[in-house]
Amino acid sequence: MNIAARLSALRSGFDRTFWVANTLELFERFAFYGSKAVLAVYLNRAVGLGTAGNDLAGIYGFLVFGLPIFAGVVVDRFGFKKSLVACFSIFCVGYTLIGLAGLPAGQPLVDMLGKKVYVVIALVVTAIGGSLIKPCIVGTVARTTTDATKSLGYSIYYTLVNIGGFLGPILAGEVRMRLGIAEVLVMSAIVAAGLVLGTLLFYREPAGGREGKTFAKVFADAVLVVKNVRFMVFLVIFSGFWIMFWQIFYALPFYVTDILKFERFELLETVDALGIIFLSVPVTALMKKWSPIRAMAGGFAVASLSWLVIAATGRPVGVVVAMLLFALGESMQAPRFYEYVADLAPKEQVGTFMGFAFLPVAIGAFVAGPLSGRLITSFLGPGGNPAGMWFVLFGVGAGATVLMLLYDRFVAPRKPA
Repeated sequence: MNIAARLSALRSGFDRTFWVANTLELFERFAFYGSKAVLAVYLNRAVGLGTAGNDLAGIYGFLVFGLPIFAGVVVDRFGFKKSLVACFSIFCVGYTLIGLAGLPAGQPLVDMLGKKVYVVIALVVTAIGGSLIKPCIVGTVARTTTDATKSLGYSIYYTLVNIGGFLGPILAGEVRMRLGIAEVLVMSAIVAAGLVLGTLLFYREPAGGREGKTFAKVFADAVLVVKNVRFMVFLVIFSGFWIMFWQIFYALPFYVTDILKFERFELLETVDALGIIFLSVPVTALMKKWSPIRAMAGGFAVASLSWLVIAATGRPVGVVVAMLLFALGESMQAPRFYEYVADLAPKEQVGTFMGFAFLPVAIGAFVAGPLSGRLITSFLGPGGNPAGMWFVLFGVGAGATVLMLLYDRFVAPRKPA
């Protein structure tokens, strides 16, 4: 689609509900990425959980990206508008509960339940709300676009997600420096409350039939996916990339504040999202002739090198360069991942397989949380070698790169000549 056609589509190709949904998504991403930017540091230090806070942050990430597989049933049953209202309402309650863990007003309840139990409850509540957002917004984009505008519609959606990923941590940093780190969660709760009102006032249920999903059908689909050993091997290998990615939020802030003495760690967390905004389109075009597996392996390798840049420089500017390099690697592999999943799935099961495409993100978060705690304890403590933690992450990325190439050589299906 050329530039003139894209501009024409922007003027006439999308209805009001499309823009309302994407505006809601933009502000929801402000709240989500703002809270995610500080969550590990908040639980570890402000709440006082130590590295157990990193473990819980990883479990939270696992739930947020794992539960949407099953949340689609709820969305299908109640519709997008009611599900969005529920999502933002639960988010409001969840962010408030997390924030109270670090505020004097919440201490009686925290003391009654115990810090860890209280935080687990608060994170699970928040994750349940988060599980509803993706099926609603992506489903709205699907229903409010045509074959001619669908590609541009998803591009707009993905761009807004990354803008939220860029601006959310910046806003969080301002709130943290001016008011306190717990108030970042309060900010996210306030944004979520505003989104409830915005949904009630402006969002209209788009036309279109529902899929008729049931939990039994979802579990049957899950069994179907698990039985496909080749696909499961691919997803597990791919989770290696996300183990690295989550360290931007789980380990990097501690290194930046403790070793580099750079207090505005949120600013460095935004560089990856900013890089993707500018790099994804040209990099995707450049990688078009590469096979999906080679593009993904190349993206893994480039992202892995980013950690060596941090180890070699030991300066904030080195972290900026490293995050831009990581964004380049992410831009190389992300579009080809979804393409490959669609090609790998049997024709009659493409929807089922695509529904499990977020599983590597969830697995990566689950592993990255405890790993970040071990890295912080081993390398950032007294007598530790801070550069060593980045060599460990390089090893994770290099291992995933090699495994992906071995998968391509020995496991991946061969297309007929």
